[in-house]
Amino acid sequence: MRTVDLDRFRGITIAMYSCYDEQGEVSTEAARMLARHYANTGVSGLYVGGSSGEGMLQSVEERKKMLEAVIAEVGRELTVIAHIGAPSTRDSVALAKHAEEAGAHAVSAVPAIYYRLPEASVEHHWQSIVDSTLLPFIIYHIPQTTGFHLSKALLTRLIRQDKIIGVKISAESTFELQQFKAAGGDDILVLNGPDEQYLAGRSIGADGGIGGTYGVMPELFLEIENCFQEGKLEEAQKWQFTVNELIAELLTFPSLYGACKAVLKLRGLDSGEPRLPLLPVRETDMERVRALNDKILDCIARAEASRK
Repeated sequence: MRTVDLDRFRGITIAMYSCYDEQGEVSTEAARMLARHYANTGVSGLYVGGSSGEGMLQSVEERKKMLEAVIAEVGRELTVIAHIGAPSTRDSVALAKHAEEAGAHAVSAVPAIYYRLPEASVEHHWQSIVDSTLLPFIIYHIPQTTGFHLSKALLTRLIRQDKIIGVKISAESTFELQQFKAAGGDDILVLNGPDEQYLAGRSIGADGGIGGTYGVMPELFLEIENCFQEGKLEEAQKWQFTVNELIAELLTFPSLYGACKAVLKLRGLDSGEPRLPLLPVRETDMERVRALNDKILDCIARAEASRK
């Protein structure tokens, strides 16, 4: 039995977007405003500095600044997980120590990227992070971007440690999710990554989810979760299909994160443009963004009305 309270990491956790000013510098004011908005929606937590948060495109100091702003605003209300994965173990350890000092509730990390590292190197990288703080650690498995495939044997070996509490799995197949959950059972968390299969992940054993498109429609993912918990699987499926149609439209823009940021800006939540090479939405595409935003808001209104 683990000493860490796993329940606080279940449910809907938004992979939060980083916030920039007009000069492209991290904006703590915008970060706090966005974090406050998310806290008011009823989600369980925020995952800061991951793929959606552009952590790999920021300096160590920028990542620290973003995390500090989020914790200052909502750290007493939401579970804040700091993604501290970096190309070097040195930077990941520095970010992990900072996350602990800043008041994060857990840290998470992808394998060190770029080099095609053997399993022994990845294990050493993650273990160095785990040993650097007292915080719980969540493995981030996203092989389509890192090129590293987490084996069941390595996962089983790592989760024997009390501090390693689970895995965020963004692999494209729910088979791996199910296999990882079987390996750890109720003693570890398996958190669904692919937003378009949130319900599938929950149905096959995921304890919750962490996702980027949650950021423009958290209410819809909360509705899927509520329906799932109530045993209303057909209703949950209907809302998952709705979400998937919206995700498909978001993916038609030059970058997913650029589209999500453009949608939020229309709602008065300006988080700036994504950092290059992630492309912003073109001015010629703004009419489509407005139409999509209207569609998302209509779906949210329908979901909220169904709860009354």
